[in-house]
Amino acid sequence: MKTYLDCIPCFLRQTLDAVRRVSNDPAIHERLFSEMLRAAGTLDPHQPPPAMGQRIHRRIRELVCQSDPYAAAKQHFNQLALSHLSELRARVAASDQPLETAVRLAIAGNIIDMGVNSTLADAQIMAAIDGALSDDLLGEVDALASAIKAADHILYLADNAGELVFDRLLLEQLPLDRVTVVVRGSPVINDATRADAKEVGLLDVVKVIDNGSDAPGTILADCSAAFVRRFEAADLVIAKGQGNFETLSDVNKDIFFAFMVKCPIIAREVGCGVGSLILRQSNNRPTEKNVAANEHTNEQQHESFCNKE
Repeated sequence: MKTYLDCIPCFLRQTLDAVRRVSNDPAIHERLFSEMLRAAGTLDPHQPPPAMGQRIHRRIRELVCQSDPYAAAKQHFNQLALSHLSELRARVAASDQPLETAVRLAIAGNIIDMGVNSTLADAQIMAAIDGALSDDLLGEVDALASAIKAADHILYLADNAGELVFDRLLLEQLPLDRVTVVVRGSPVINDATRADAKEVGLLDVVKVIDNGSDAPGTILADCSAAFVRRFEAADLVIAKGQGNFETLSDVNKDIFFAFMVKCPIIAREVGCGVGSLILRQSNNRPTEKNVAANEHTNEQQHESFCNKE
């Protein structure tokens, strides 16, 4: 997905929200905002929005000399979600359609996105859970069920801390011996890392790897060669969150995107309203005509990625 001009005000809003959250120094606020204004003038519209998000939050970490400014917030949401895990698991078990219920709850967890809402309250998360169980789900759960059954290697791309607990409900509906969960390679906003996966007990139930990147999405050119090989080998990718949709929606791969729409640009992109629950199968699945072309592209990508592993 490209970056639109409409994204620029959001980048600037996110810049101010984020830096004010981690620093009380007006000089730092002004310095970062000035830098991002200049960066907006050189923005490459062909890059997905998370590329700019990566740039913003790298600079914030440099200016405040913190490797993970959102660590306390992530821990809070991890523990909040864990406190409701038994109750939510019981809802899935009691459902006539446990896979759909688990999908709905996993998408509800996608509200824990501090890039979109830096002042997210616990009550908003609980409201999202209730809404997810009753609101329309835009997508085909049966198509996902069929894809899961047919896949030998499933890659589950996680999004945020706290949300990982909700993801666990969906993961428990999958053949875990055929699943690998992927988290970010290092901290960015409140995105989930391996430390978060450990905190919520995910390492005990499924294989977890990181993608080698600090982008708030999955920019393949910025990921490790090891991750890219796994991505290419996967029969099925389940990608959580808007960031993963923004960075992978144009990739030729069988991907199911699961997220809550939190932005008018994304709403326009997928043809729905803000707040909608989306389970969307990629329109760019490989075909016989493009497989050969992809193989050539992938060979070139591997050459550029090999030094990152």
